[in-house]
Amino acid sequence: MKLSFKEKAAYGLGAVGKDMVYMLSASYVLYYFQDILGVSAIAMGIILLIARVFDAFNDPIMGIIVAKTKTRWGKFRPWLLIGTVTNAVILILMFAAPPSLDGKGLVAYAAITYILWGVTYTMMDIPYWSMIPAFTDGGKEREGLSALARSCAGVGSAIIQIFTVMAVAAIGTFFAAKNTDNVTNTFGNADQNVSAYVVELDSDGNPTSNVLEFSGESVSLDASITGTSKVFEDELYFTDSNTDYEFSINGITPKTSKVEFVMDSMSSSDAAVVLYVDSDTMKSFGNPETLDAKLSMTSNIEVERLGFKYFTIIIAVLFIVFILITCIFIKEKSSVDMETASVGQMFKALIQNDQAMTIVITIVLINTALYITTNLLIYFFKYDLAGSNWQGNYTLFNTFAGGMQILAMMLMFPLLRKFFSTLKIFYICVASAIGGYLVLLIMALLGTKNVFPFFVPGFFIMSAVGVLNVIVTVFLANTVDYGELKNKRRDESVIFSMQTFVVKLASGIAALIASICLTVFKIQKDSDVKVTFDVILNKMEDLKNNVVETIGSNSVLGLRMVMTLAPILVLIVALLIFKSKYILTDAKLAEITDELKKSKNE
Repeated sequence: MKLSFKEKAAYGLGAVGKDMVYMLSASYVLYYFQDILGVSAIAMGIILLIARVFDAFNDPIMGIIVAKTKTRWGKFRPWLLIGTVTNAVILILMFAAPPSLDGKGLVAYAAITYILWGVTYTMMDIPYWSMIPAFTDGGKEREGLSALARSCAGVGSAIIQIFTVMAVAAIGTFFAAKNTDNVTNTFGNADQNVSAYVVELDSDGNPTSNVLEFSGESVSLDASITGTSKVFEDELYFTDSNTDYEFSINGITPKTSKVEFVMDSMSSSDAAVVLYVDSDTMKSFGNPETLDAKLSMTSNIEVERLGFKYFTIIIAVLFIVFILITCIFIKEKSSVDMETASVGQMFKALIQNDQAMTIVITIVLINTALYITTNLLIYFFKYDLAGSNWQGNYTLFNTFAGGMQILAMMLMFPLLRKFFSTLKIFYICVASAIGGYLVLLIMALLGTKNVFPFFVPGFFIMSAVGVLNVIVTVFLANTVDYGELKNKRRDESVIFSMQTFVVKLASGIAALIASICLTVFKIQKDSDVKVTFDVILNKMEDLKNNVVETIGSNSVLGLRMVMTLAPILVLIVALLIFKSKYILTDAKLAEITDELKKSKNE
């Protein structure tokens, strides 16, 4: 009996919820702990990779537990529901780190919650994918359901990619305004020694050696800074990257600007403010003897912290609701009587299934290439393309990229399937992704700054990734039959537990690569480096002496090169391994199906 529309929709809805939480973790946990809470990038990269090594032992064991489960509700649905509820709770805790934590305590919190998140995600993900062979007969029905689930998973991922940054900003602003811990401090009174600088920016937004200096009685500064009491502890360092701000100098409001405000402590009598302005504003400003500046800054670190906390709660609730619908409407139509195996026997069976291992390695490499890009993308928009509307540009690009991925899954794959085998589609898509990254590399070398040209490589890369996600799931399901014929046992839970592990392994590897990139190229200042009053004074002296520190040359070029060359290299390796090892053509699969039917009838 074929699956009904209601069953297909319920199963697909589960994939939407499942991949919403996965993409939220995969794309934003590094940014949340490193950029918002100040955990060092290298520490986070190590944590994420260690968690994946832990999964190497946890995921297969979970596959065995699922295989042994026998209940009136089936072997898959109980674990699917239990895993979902516990994973949702851990997800909320992970993105709701107590603001009182810092240093080693914050690192420990990140490590514990992320490892627990991986464990509980496995608890849910393995039974979800293992249900496909259990209630489909194989062939077109299995392939169609796999494609539907992957398409819906793409929708879940796209929802997170499109809405997260803007939703976090909106939700965070709402709750930050209600924060009873908010205080506003004013600066620039007669008791403070204010050093002020006006610095001209070049056309790329980098500071130049054209620096005007004001101090003592020549400075009239009216500055107000709003934030929680925590942001006024220790050194005070507020910039355009961690505050929403506006300022005017001698009555002129610049069109393009940046800002830095620093004090060694709230009790310090020395303060330094640097106002970066575009060349037109600098010309209008002239060369006056006094500076009358009005500066208003509101810390947005709390906005992002609170925004992620409450946005995650919304996503977690939707996740539970969607999986609950799946559990209610999906019934295991056929119960495969699987033999259980020890961990040693299980790994031996996996190693003997060379086709499953080939697909597992391919999935790792393809997802590593994608996650390298997604992990660095938010830094690319925030610190490279930058601008006051970086969130809008980031959302715009993700809307386009996510849309392309969904359309590719839902429309492009079925269309290509009419003309090509899945093997040929695989090669076409890998070539398309590599071509997209090559275009991105060329744009990197040319120093492209506008967001819209990036839609071109985004189309080729995300369309290819969308189709590849469907194809590799179909390939993996096919290896279950191959393994049954070769090893005389049907290990769908074991094989699909490997898919869960390797996708998370890919995110861990990509996060480590991204963290190394952030550290080596200094995309964001290290959390251990404190910007003090003296540091700002020395920085201004360097600028005046034409020792120009830019964020646009080596750092940004390094970011762009890692975003392009690393995925290209990984995809080429995936292509070579797959081409040399995978043998399950349509003809071979038909032969395997016939042999299995004969053996069951004997």
